[in-house]
Amino acid sequence: MNNFSRHIFFIFSAIAGCLFLTSAATAQQNLNNDSSKNLDRIVAVVNNHAILKSEVDQQVADYMLQLRRQSQEREVEFSEELWFSVLENIVERYVLLDKAREDSVTITDEQVDQNINQRIDRVVQQLGSEAAVEQQMGKSIVQLRADLRQDYREEMIVQKYRQQKMQEVDITRPEVKQYFERIPQDSLPTIPEQVALSQIVKIPPPLDDAKQAARQLAEQLRDSVLNHGKSIEELARRHSDGPSASNGGKLPMMPLNDLVSAYSAAASALQPGEISEVVETSFGFHVIRLNKRSGDQIDTNHILISIDEESYDTQAAVNTLNAIRDSVLTNPDITFAEMARKHSDDPQTAPQGGRMLDPQTGNRLIPLSQLDPAMYRIVLLLDEEGQISEPKQFNTGSGNNARTAYRIVRLDRRVPEHVANLEQDYEQIKNIALQEKQYRMMREWINDLRDEVYIEYKIPVPEQIAQQTR
Repeated sequence: MNNFSRHIFFIFSAIAGCLFLTSAATAQQNLNNDSSKNLDRIVAVVNNHAILKSEVDQQVADYMLQLRRQSQEREVEFSEELWFSVLENIVERYVLLDKAREDSVTITDEQVDQNINQRIDRVVQQLGSEAAVEQQMGKSIVQLRADLRQDYREEMIVQKYRQQKMQEVDITRPEVKQYFERIPQDSLPTIPEQVALSQIVKIPPPLDDAKQAARQLAEQLRDSVLNHGKSIEELARRHSDGPSASNGGKLPMMPLNDLVSAYSAAASALQPGEISEVVETSFGFHVIRLNKRSGDQIDTNHILISIDEESYDTQAAVNTLNAIRDSVLTNPDITFAEMARKHSDDPQTAPQGGRMLDPQTGNRLIPLSQLDPAMYRIVLLLDEEGQISEPKQFNTGSGNNARTAYRIVRLDRRVPEHVANLEQDYEQIKNIALQEKQYRMMREWINDLRDEVYIEYKIPVPEQIAQQTR
């Protein structure tokens, strides 16, 4: 891996463009103002891996830039301790990489390409187009992928190896109790009020006339592409209701699972260059062209003809939810979870009986303060566990993908604000205790690994840094 490839890799990791280059130059200057000593050189060796000063400088600049973004009001200052900490991270990375290879940890080409494509797509979105990325980087997208492939493979191998070792660490209930009892009583946190919720969602069906009109327009546009020489890009710009319309309806390489099932099924059945039949999804009617497929990822263009919001049968959705609510409340043999699995239109919560999870932690209990305003207003009116709300309107998705929907919400459990304790908060405390144990075990394991590989520093290492690795 040459120095230029490392440079490209770090720019993409930070998605920083020219700002990154400026930060890297500043970090180098702060490290050593003597320009005669700023020449690139080897600062450490791990087995057959030579670590260059420029590699450390680039990672320091990347880290400082991220800190500036996270705390725009706080100036991030360079320090010698920061520089050597980054050097130690790189040393450990190579230690883990070599040991992972010894243990036959591998990553498939498909996984590497998927990771690179996702990163490039994010940069394309930030800079506006592939052409802008190519101009910024001075290389074609194809060349960028080639330059990034080895670095991403190594990063993914190291990450997979860490995860495997972390998963081997478990924690017992006595260990959780011991961890909790070490916390001083006056330092125990106050846990805010939390709720466990379930929901059943219905998306209003389109009125028959509006649905037929939308399908008819989609059929006409498909015919224009197939039989009248029109390009799908041209028609998407003029007629598509999708957010990608201005870009000719292009969707970048995406995993099939990230697309609605009807779209991915229709697109994956095509050969590159083929045009689909008109495909109906919850967003409307699509005409799809498959451009390329790589494993479980597809690159497509599409025209989306949506149905006017005012042409949806909102009353039908409300009536359905009222009927479901009445059935659950009056018939003890019918459960909310059963009805959610059968009738809810929310693909995230329906398979699990409507149960909602905290998107940040994955926990069943969600802090009341973290609920979105629409859900917060619903929960405030639910006084008792098991109570089910009336149908309430809300929006699914965002931007051009936003849809009006209705839902009923069940209050499964309410936990008042309280001082943390093992009885009520065992799972949360267990997760924290496990993370601490995993970190401790990982540090011990990595320190042991360092004794098994050849490490040589080509520059003096401050004593406080050296002590941390002993």
